[in-house]
Amino acid sequence: MSLKNDIEMVREKLNSEEKFFEKAVITERFVKKYKKFLIGGLVAIVVVVAANIAYDINKESKVREVNIALAILGEDAENSEALSTIKNISPALHDAWIYSNAVVKKDIQSMKKLTSSSSVMVADLASYEVAQESKDAKLLDDYASKKDAVYKDLALVQSAIIYMSNSDIQKAHERLAKISSESSLKNIANALMHYGVK
Repeated sequence: MSLKNDIEMVREKLNSEEKFFEKAVITERFVKKYKKFLIGGLVAIVVVVAANIAYDINKESKVREVNIALAILGEDAENSEALSTIKNISPALHDAWIYSNAVVKKDIQSMKKLTSSSSVMVADLASYEVAQESKDAKLLDDYASKKDAVYKDLALVQSAIIYMSNSDIQKAHERLAKISSESSLKNIANALMHYGVK
C-alpha cells in the first residue's frame, strides 16, 4: 500500500515537473520567436517614459522662468527682457500682461493691437475695451453680435444708452430687447426701456 502511494506520488511529481519543463520550452520558443518585438516594445516603453520625464522637466523649467519674469515685471513693469521671456514661452500670458497694463493706462492703441491676440479671452476683452472707450454704438453692436462675447449684454446696454442720447429710441429698444432674460443686466434694461426710453 505504501509502495503504491510512493509510486503515485513520484508519478505526480514527474507529471508536474514535466508540465513545468513543457511550459518552459513553450516560453523559450515564444521568446526566441518574438525576441525582436519584445525588445522593440521594451525600448519603446523606455523611450516614451524618458521623453515624458524630459517633457515634464522642460515644462517645469519654463514655468520657473515665467514666474521669475513675472516677479521682475511686478517690480519693473517696463522690463523688456522679462517681457520678451514671457512672450517666447507663453504668448497668451504675454498678451494678458499687456492687456492688464493697457487697462490701467487706458492705452487704446495697445488694446487695438490685442484685438487680434491668439488668446481668445484677451482678444475678446480688448475688443470690448476698444468699443467701449470709443463711445461708438456701431462698434459696441459689432462686439455684442459676436457669439461668445463676454460683455455682450453690457455692450448692448451701453449701445442703447448712446442711441438714447442721440434720440434714436427705436434702435435703443432693439438693443435692450436683445439682452438675455437670465442676464443680471435685464433689470437695468427693463428700467431703461420703462423710464429712460419712451
